[in-house]
Parts: sequence; structure tokens; C-alpha cells
Amino acid sequence: MKTLAANGMASRLSEAAQRRACLCARVADENKGTDIVVLDMRGITTMYDYFVIATGMSRRQTHTIADEIEKAMAEEGEFKLSTEGYEIGKWIVLDYGDVVVHVFDPQCRSYYELEELWANAPRLDWRRE
Repeated sequence: MKTLAANGMASRLSEAAQRRACLCARVADENKGTDIVVLDMRGITTMYDYFVIATGMSRRQTHTIADEIEKAMAEEGEFKLSTEGYEIGKWIVLDYGDVVVHVFDPQCRSYYELEELWANAPRLDWRRE
């Protein structure tokens, strides 16, 4: 019985993480982010459930995308564990535990190619979720 209850709880937590990942993607889109991808990392690593990857065309835009995601997540009662790269603005990482958001400028996105690094991760259709 405990296993069934634990599986049900894990499923609800994963669904909540998926909703938050899609929220982050939508906020990036609303703030003119491009090439937005949500990767389902659950079958690949136990560190996090979803990667959200977006591109901003300038430092100001990467900051705006990150700031607006942070605001939207706070409105949902979710607060980030850490932020990396905000000052420079070329690759901003927002860590929410089960959801990690990467906001790149075009050059860094092209150089690091996270989608290629994690090519075996299923892509989530965040526009439909």
C-alpha cells in the first residue's frame, strides 16, 4: 500500500513540475524569448525533472525573461534555490529544484547546445500543456 501511495504522490509532484516548466516556457515566450524548448529529464537524471531553455537577443532581454519567470514562479509560491550568470546575462540559470531554466544569448546557446547534449531527452509540447 505504501508503494502505491508513494507512486501517486510522485506522479502528482511530477505533474506539478511539468506545469511549472510550461509556465516558465510561456513566460519566456510572452517576453519575446525564442527557440523555447522544454526537455523532460526524468528518465535521464534524478537531479531535476525538466529543463527549460530559451534565448534572449540581448542582455536586457535575458534579464527581463529571467526576472519575469522569477515573478511568475513566486506568484505560484515557488522560489528559486539559486541563480547563476545573471550579472553577465549571457547564460542565466534559474534553479527551482525540479525545474531548471536556462536563458541564453544566441552565441552561448549555439556554443553550448544543451539540446544536443541532452538529445535523448523527450521534448515537451509546452504550448499544449
